[in-house]
Amino acid sequence: MALHDLELRFVYGQTLCDLMAASPDVVCVEADLSKASGTNPLVPRQYPDRFINVGVAEANMICVGAGLASEGKVPFCASFSCFASRRVYDQITISVAYANHPVKIVGTAPGVTAGPNGGTHMCFQDLAIMRAMPNMRVYSPCDAYELRAVLRYMAASPVPEYMQLIRGVMPAIFDEEYRFDPERALRLHEGGDVTLVSTGYMTPPALGVARTLAAEGIGVDLLHYPSVKPFDAETLVASARRTGRVVTVENQTILGGLGSAACEVLCERHPVPVKRLGVPDRFGEVATEEYLFDKHGFGPAHMAAACRAAARGGV
Repeated sequence: MALHDLELRFVYGQTLCDLMAASPDVVCVEADLSKASGTNPLVPRQYPDRFINVGVAEANMICVGAGLASEGKVPFCASFSCFASRRVYDQITISVAYANHPVKIVGTAPGVTAGPNGGTHMCFQDLAIMRAMPNMRVYSPCDAYELRAVLRYMAASPVPEYMQLIRGVMPAIFDEEYRFDPERALRLHEGGDVTLVSTGYMTPPALGVARTLAAEGIGVDLLHYPSVKPFDAETLVASARRTGRVVTVENQTILGGLGSAACEVLCERHPVPVKRLGVPDRFGEVATEEYLFDKHGFGPAHMAAACRAAARGGV
């Protein structure tokens, strides 16, 4: 089976096994959700001595990870994004970021992809709060190839990092040759009428929108940001200079994440109108992704409408 046919959580489990085979320092730490994150049964079966399940104790998971990192290990700590960011924010702040320990934190089922679990588990703010933390890097890969490349990068990186992990199958955007660079955004579609900025789960539909609008004569400059922090300001500014209008879209709140990063850069470097698409100041609910896209206005149809309006001089 091709890599892009697998659920991304299984790509995570397989890649983690590869990293553990390559280095005895890589450790898998879980908080009783290893089947959900895709590490069980593969990792405990192959590396039982480096698979640690702390139970339903996410704060302890982060502190165990920090202890391992302080002794030269490379711990990957995974849980639902709500538990891996909101619930353990203080432990991450003090034991990981403040201490500058290279703990690798993986938040699964981000945003609307947590649909059946409802508002308590539907985390719309992990990109924002993790981005606000000093010393922390924040990533959101969009397909299996990028996920694998990001994980390989994280295993070799000496700094704290947070990564969103989409659990399901995602369409292939990249291929086996892809190499991850957190300092670089990727232009997936070229156009001169409007800049569309996306990350993670929203990048595949954004590419579809760019291709659809090209057939209408609207040129979309699509920039995919696998890294929200650090943020490639140069590529965005250069694109905004050409198009004069920017639309951002993310599977997150519009407060503090990708859209905010874009606005911060542009207001300082090259002010242009920006339309942010995502979740407004709201909690989640039990619902399908399509319902939530429509309710909050950031699905493919809303992206297309925003880009059309921007290309015509609106915002």
